[in-house]
Amino acid sequence: MPTTSDITVPSPSGDIPALLCVPDSGSGPGVVLIQEIFGVNAYIRDVAERLADEGYVALAPHMYWRIQADFAIEATGPDDLPVAFEVAGRHDPADGVADVGAALAHLAERPEVDGPVGVMGFCFGGSMAYLAAAAHDPACAVSYYGSMIGANLDQVNAISCPIQFHFGSDDPFLPNEDVAALREATAGMGNVEIHVAEGAGHAFDNHRNPMFSDPEAAATAWASTSAFLAAHLGG
Repeated sequence: MPTTSDITVPSPSGDIPALLCVPDSGSGPGVVLIQEIFGVNAYIRDVAERLADEGYVALAPHMYWRIQADFAIEATGPDDLPVAFEVAGRHDPADGVADVGAALAHLAERPEVDGPVGVMGFCFGGSMAYLAAAAHDPACAVSYYGSMIGANLDQVNAISCPIQFHFGSDDPFLPNEDVAALREATAGMGNVEIHVAEGAGHAFDNHRNPMFSDPEAAATAWASTSAFLAAHLGG
């Protein structure tokens, strides 16, 4: 079983609480894992363990630490959305990009990390992973259904690392026009992969949320993600 612990990540703005998940081997390449809008909840802990099972040291910072450090909702239905949207609406993306940079730097220096460090995120975290890829040039990046990407297409030319995107074709929070615009903006960029799960909605990877979960789409996307991380991080 992977070893999970709560740690802090030093940053110029203060210590960021985070979850650290280390594989059985005790070491491996690193992945900074960025939460959905629901915080570092059981689902994100599951994904951290999923990464550790594949040989990665996963670090999930609590991105809302300036607002409510321990914020986490085990979202199961529509009634959970307004609370999460309210907290997410108070989060400053510039602070988030800086925090991901601090997490990348900290993870790279940890003794458990042997190899390069990448970043991945889901929903809110998919947007943060995209923006962090532009700002910090990690070894690679994986972005699942980041709804802020369409409004930040001007950042795409700053991304030089390999980056993989995942979207659902029936996502009510992310227009297909944004995906088309991303395709157009990245045409000819050999470092970019875009995958669209036909018929899948938002947050289709979240197996703990019956409102969103799509096991078939999730399995297909994770197979692509696993191969991508192995190719660029060596896990």
